[in-house]
Amino acid sequence: MSLLMRNASVTTRYGGGFVQSIDGSASAQQAGQPVDWFYYVNGVEGPRGAAETNVRPGDHIWWDRHDWSQTDSVPAVVGSFPEPFLNGLGGKRLPVRVECARPSSAPCLTVSARLQALGVLAARAAIGPAQETETLRVVVGPWSAAGRAPETATVGQGPSASGVYVRFAPGGGTLQVLDERGAVARTLTSGAGLVAATRTGENAPVWLVTGTDEAGVEEAARAFGASNLRDRFALALAPGGVELAAPVAG
Repeated sequence: MSLLMRNASVTTRYGGGFVQSIDGSASAQQAGQPVDWFYYVNGVEGPRGAAETNVRPGDHIWWDRHDWSQTDSVPAVVGSFPEPFLNGLGGKRLPVRVECARPSSAPCLTVSARLQALGVLAARAAIGPAQETETLRVVVGPWSAAGRAPETATVGQGPSASGVYVRFAPGGGTLQVLDERGAVARTLTSGAGLVAATRTGENAPVWLVTGTDEAGVEEAARAFGASNLRDRFALALAPGGVELAAPVAG
């Protein structure tokens, strides 16, 4: 909280532990829906009031004011990339594993190379069940393969399940990109990709580089970088690499 107050005009509530407004933009009701300030440290939603959270040199702190009518928690976001891969969580750098439907595929090699270029050493393996709760996993492959595990399946079910504003049809051939009210803004089929993250409890986040098919996964892998992901909860890719923030702005 003190870091924010040194850099912006802030009002607080609940005894000073929570933010009411930043630079004049306040928590409010808009069109009957709740809009509030939330913060993320290295791409993970703050679990407590900002006054109780300590940050460290190198941490990426992101404050975002958004409609939370569809979910009161977006537990992980991609918009702080290359965090949490560089500095980890709570001052602890975490091991990274890239899990792929086909470990020798071009998207798998692209994601691994992007991390290596950042100085992040990542093991590469086939997609499998979660083994270590403190390992950052990047799951790469079409939704038909990437969405099978319980820790990734929720990403295809809408924001109330995972905090990600998309839905996949059974089988993964259709990707619906939602707006902040949960309405379908775009329906994508062949060649659609997605880069998203979610988190269960205190476990390390799980990232997804996925799509409706192999072409969509290739689009998602090409978008796995800071310039594409910056300040986005998740990123959908229409055929040809057309970028759609998820949620789509209303």
